[in-house]
Amino acid sequence: MARHAQRTTYAVAASGQWVDEEEGRRRLPAGEAHAWEQGRNETVCGLSLSRSQLTRFPHVPWTDAIPESGGAADRVQRLCRRCASVAGRAGADAKPAWRRENPRP
Repeated sequence: MARHAQRTTYAVAASGQWVDEEEGRRRLPAGEAHAWEQGRNETVCGLSLSRSQLTRFPHVPWTDAIPESGGAADRVQRLCRRCASVAGRAGADAKPAWRRENPRP
């Protein structure tokens, strides 16, 4: 029986928020951004949303929080490195996925 990997879509949880007046008063992330899977009470890196006082943005996909994307990342100052390693990161400093070249026998 073959198993297919299910691709997870991550949203954003951030330490701050701002309102974009030009896009119809849409709430957008600011400060430090983390990847968050909807339906969970923690970020991908394991931070509790309530204890860390992070605000959820279910309408903002993780790829839009990456500063190089130009999406909803106008005021995102920092991406969590641990979340970026799991959820993916696009841009000039993105590293290819880890892969074993010569596995031990």
